[in-house]
Amino acid sequence: MAEAATIDAARQEEFVGKVVEQISGTMTTLLGAVGDRLGLFKNLAAEGPATSAELASRTKLNERYLREWLGGMATAGYLNYDGITKRFSLPAEHASVLAHENGPFFVGGMYQMLPAFTGVFDQVLTAFRSGGGVSQSQYNDMMWDGLERFTCTWFENLLLQQWIPAMPDVKAHLERGCDLADVGCGRGHALIKLAQAFPRSRYVGYDNFGPTVVRATANAREAGVSDRVRFEERDVSKGLPAQFDVITTFDVVHDAVDPLQLLQSIRRALRPGGIYVCLDINCSEKLEENANPLGAMFHGVSVFYCMTTSLANHGAGLGTLGFHEAKVRELCEKAGFSSVRRVPLENPFNNLYEAKP
Repeated sequence: MAEAATIDAARQEEFVGKVVEQISGTMTTLLGAVGDRLGLFKNLAAEGPATSAELASRTKLNERYLREWLGGMATAGYLNYDGITKRFSLPAEHASVLAHENGPFFVGGMYQMLPAFTGVFDQVLTAFRSGGGVSQSQYNDMMWDGLERFTCTWFENLLLQQWIPAMPDVKAHLERGCDLADVGCGRGHALIKLAQAFPRSRYVGYDNFGPTVVRATANAREAGVSDRVRFEERDVSKGLPAQFDVITTFDVVHDAVDPLQLLQSIRRALRPGGIYVCLDINCSEKLEENANPLGAMFHGVSVFYCMTTSLANHGAGLGTLGFHEAKVRELCEKAGFSSVRRVPLENPFNNLYEAKP
């Protein structure tokens, strides 16, 4: 019979505090999602401090619920509270995170995606027991709307301002006019931004999830770039129908059913002198080096989306942290690329790579 472990009371108390803090964080996040969905943060940012009654008048929402929501956001430190005037305010520094749509620090997309993760909770439990996974079609629109809002912050603030300037050869291709394909294009915002900035080039986006292709086509039309941007539903791992000078994947490969086959298809579709641009997760191959809040978050996203959607199709299931730099280099070499360069950028969420034939 194993001896009972000796309990360190101080460590136990410390861990209880950590668990309570993180459960509190989960509840705060759910309240944050309410504030995002109902436009409460944006109202406070635009119209200034308010009591619960004043916010109810401004938003036409129930005062009692607003009073409780405001209390939760204030006790969590998201809002400031003036005990004399009974008004709640959103500090400017917090507004950039909670209220400024498409800004570089905005997290509203994650607030929208998280309830979609909980919506497939029971299916994920089934996968734990029986294997398999949750297919993309089982997620509701909150997932895709939230993902669009989340990735828009990259394409609005980083794509043209940081990423393209850090890749002179890619920029030269775009400036003189090239054929560019975006694999796993989602709703098309990366291509729309590129087409607006580099109108001489021609762009096509591929995605194997039909509803996003329909939305991407509409987005391009509304942006006025349909003359040089088009979208197509296609499983690129089975091959690309044309040759390209630049091919991009933005946070796609770690989700893929067959990452190596996908990279092989991309390699075959590159013209001589072409470049593959790969954005993926900033993480380590060593679990202990991912022991931080981002690592914990990435594992959660993996269980509730990235890994499970791959396994739903009998895929590799790399998971959110599975396409680290060592794996990027390993699979790109197997796919036939002669070189991989990690672009020297500091970003806590993503790494950017250039691979050449």
